[in-house]
Amino acid sequence: MKKILVSLAASVMAINVYAQVIEASMPVPNSETKNGLKVLTFIAKDPPGQRCNGNIQVAAEVANNYIVPIQLLPSTLAPGLPAPAVFYGKQMIVADGKDFNGAASYQIVADVLDIENVPKQSKSGLITQGSVRRDFESLKNSIKTGNRPLSN
Repeated sequence: MKKILVSLAASVMAINVYAQVIEASMPVPNSETKNGLKVLTFIAKDPPGQRCNGNIQVAAEVANNYIVPIQLLPSTLAPGLPAPAVFYGKQMIVADGKDFNGAASYQIVADVLDIENVPKQSKSGLITQGSVRRDFESLKNSIKTGNRPLSN
């Protein structure tokens, strides 16, 4: 019963994230490739702050697991759009002052890509493997804490 409730809760969250994505369509530069594929766009403040740097790490994780075009833009190349923010095509996933206040997580982005049936890599990249994963997690924690050691 507990597994069913957890699965149901996860499904409801994924549907909620997708519904929020559908609501917000914005003029994102180069939001599609010339072949019509939607582009995953990460917009960062210039210079980037903590949330922006964290979002770049999410982009690296996504690239290691999904076959999706990704662009990283400084806010100066995306005038009128919030920063930090993440878009899939023209649909907002997270944005400063809006959903998740611009701080993306791998799971939030992966849920949208899964709902959109974006294909996965046949084999995950190095970020998901052994010592590289540990170093990557250490880097992410360093960004979250502003390079201060985590307290236990």
